[in-house]
Amino acid sequence: MGRKRRGRPINGWLIIDKSPDMTSNDVVTRVRRITGAAKAGHAGTLDPIATGVLPLALGEATKCMNFVVDTSKSYRFTVRWGAETDTDDRAGAVIETAPGRPTEAAITEALADFVGDIDQLPPSYSAIKVDGQRAYDLARAGETPDLPVRTVHVDRFALVEVIDADLAVFEVDCGKGTYMRSLARDLGRALGCLGHIEELRRTRVGPFPEAAAISLDKLAEVCNTTAPIEPLLPVEAALADIPALTVTGVQAHRLRCGQAVRVLDAGDGLVCAMSGNVPVALARVCGEDVQPVRVFNL
Repeated sequence: MGRKRRGRPINGWLIIDKSPDMTSNDVVTRVRRITGAAKAGHAGTLDPIATGVLPLALGEATKCMNFVVDTSKSYRFTVRWGAETDTDDRAGAVIETAPGRPTEAAITEALADFVGDIDQLPPSYSAIKVDGQRAYDLARAGETPDLPVRTVHVDRFALVEVIDADLAVFEVDCGKGTYMRSLARDLGRALGCLGHIEELRRTRVGPFPEAAAISLDKLAEVCNTTAPIEPLLPVEAALADIPALTVTGVQAHRLRCGQAVRVLDAGDGLVCAMSGNVPVALARVCGEDVQPVRVFNL
């Protein structure tokens, strides 16, 4: 028999506004301590210096994490020109400098090459695994991780403000796996002035906007004064782009038992089977056959 998980059975999403100089795992630990949740995980790592939207799945919501990790995201960041660092952000050591500074017109013109499908080399200090080891562990040990260039998608890369000759602010909407640190590094190289990220904030993850995020301090305050947890979003909040399929009580029971059911005119593809307002399962539909993929114990 498996060991019983300690903590409260809390199911849903908390959208945390991460503060700087914390890891994403630090946030998960703090949320579990604040809420007493038995199970929690984050849907998409944020760099330690970064702030902003960090969705946390609690309980049964952890079964939807892949859908959030793989969704589109939005960022706002500041680039400092004139130097590259080994981490491609302000936390790293300077490894090369350049005297020039770009004009606003040059920046705007260069951005066109970074929109659409682009090839990108991830930062050496990243969580990508190389032969079973994290790239950042290899980099910290003085090795150069052999990371493959990969194709990512950028929907929008906009210059928001030129603060001064050394600093410029950008906004990006992009697909999964896109590194803002790599965008800043590669843009600096393209402009001939080098660059790295000074400030970084994630403003959206899939269906979760910045406006939905709550700080850890505010969450602690709320949890001390209210029950249930007011900022908690339902499990299905992460499934906004997945069609809902209404099933009967009998069908819901069969799906929860891992059995397929038949539903007329169900269509094809992935759906979220719903019994009333309660999600039953993520299911794969082929014709009239509905096969459960992940079952929710709600």
